[in-house]
Amino acid sequence: MNLTPVTTPKIVKSLFPDLVWDIPSKEKIIYLTFDDGPTPKITNWTLDILDQYNAKATFFCIGKNVDEHPSIFKRIITEKHSVGNHTHNHLKGWNTKTKDYLLDIEKAQKIINNQIPNSKFQNLKIVNQKSKIKNLFRPPYGQIKPIQAKQLKHLGYKIIMWKVLSIDWDVSVSNEKCLENIVNNTSSGDIVVFHDSIKAANNMQYALPKILEYFSEKGFEFKRIPV
Repeated sequence: MNLTPVTTPKIVKSLFPDLVWDIPSKEKIIYLTFDDGPTPKITNWTLDILDQYNAKATFFCIGKNVDEHPSIFKRIITEKHSVGNHTHNHLKGWNTKTKDYLLDIEKAQKIINNQIPNSKFQNLKIVNQKSKIKNLFRPPYGQIKPIQAKQLKHLGYKIIMWKVLSIDWDVSVSNEKCLENIVNNTSSGDIVVFHDSIKAANNMQYALPKILEYFSEKGFEFKRIPV
């Protein structure tokens, strides 16, 4: 049984106020996010579905996956979705020394920046403390030490967490439950997490089209997270 809470408890948000958990809005806006790609076939399928609903999203990419599948990553950019850093090797922050964690993020960011056409940030060094550049970052597993978060924020990173988890990665969770997790818990301004990964594909590919249709009919727009 998966004990991960579908919605972020208020106490957690209050303990880490510098992290972005949602983006309050009076308008009907939902922020869909996808972790762990780009992944062959799955990410392209996701982009096709989003396009059908004129929906924008934010993809938190693993550096090594960007390196291995640059054409898919470039499609994400071309179709005007946002991208964020999800480390190079999908590291757990709690189990990783801060220096090693930051170096892994730097490695991913260099690859990401080098794939963005005409990027003026291609030579960005994570150790450049004077940088005013805002890069989006999401810690894998939601695990990040306070010192890691503090240093990343100082370096200009905007750390994006979530309000609602689909739990799509858990093979013990049914398609219907994954859909229910989103429908029953999402409201305006919420950040929702899916995964464009092989492990999550079955649940995600069932739930995503239904989520897009359900909330579109209720007048919601799907937007990318602003930098």
